[in-house]
Amino acid sequence: MNSEIKRILNAVRDGELSVDEALLKIKTAPYEDIGYAKVDLHRKVRQGAAEVIYGAGKTPEQIIGIIGVMKKHGQDPILITRLSAESAAAVSRVYALSYDETAKTGVIGTPPVPSGIGKILVATGGTSDVPVAQEAAITAELLGNEVVRLYDVGVAGIHRLLAHKDEIMDASVIIAIAGMEGALASVIGGMADCPVIAVPTSVGYGASFGGLSALLSMLNSCASGVSVVNIDNGFGAGYLASRINHMEAKK
Repeated sequence: MNSEIKRILNAVRDGELSVDEALLKIKTAPYEDIGYAKVDLHRKVRQGAAEVIYGAGKTPEQIIGIIGVMKKHGQDPILITRLSAESAAAVSRVYALSYDETAKTGVIGTPPVPSGIGKILVATGGTSDVPVAQEAAITAELLGNEVVRLYDVGVAGIHRLLAHKDEIMDASVIIAIAGMEGALASVIGGMADCPVIAVPTSVGYGASFGGLSALLSMLNSCASGVSVVNIDNGFGAGYLASRINHMEAKK
């Protein structure tokens, strides 16, 4: 069941919210049209996670305007992905922004206390994959998950990965991020007893075709339980991992 709806219903049950107040929260207009954007205000009610701002292609003024609408409607925290340093500086002059230059993500507000059923492990083949990994990790943390980072454990030195068997076995979801030939996902998939989300990156020499080689390798993985997201899509991996880590039995 959707966590936001459950929170509202539990508040009514516990006497913290009246029926009319709960109805008003549910009936709030589903979006606000500010001309250049229609800000989705019901996404958290529908999907359990509020809208995330994709910063690429937006001006700082547009990003600031969207943030204003979100804050007016009580969204906290707010995540901005693919945010340039220049736009981050402009946003910081208006709102208190935590900017991760490696991941190119901006966060406004306080990360929630982890509420997932277990830990999400984010592993990379090399240091060059860390920007994508940080996007995934920050996304997962902002969605209420405990995240363990395991960077630079690629198959070129597989002993580095094998030294972390305990973390791999303890995870509820693993995000395996690699460029080049993308073999990390298959190796982890053959070790872990949990879902593995593979993220191909555009890291590699010419024949890697900007991440296409890693993508095809991951899609052709012989390890069961491995799914694949798009090239460099750390956000998508972090979001999916959070969904898995918050699964409930539906009666």
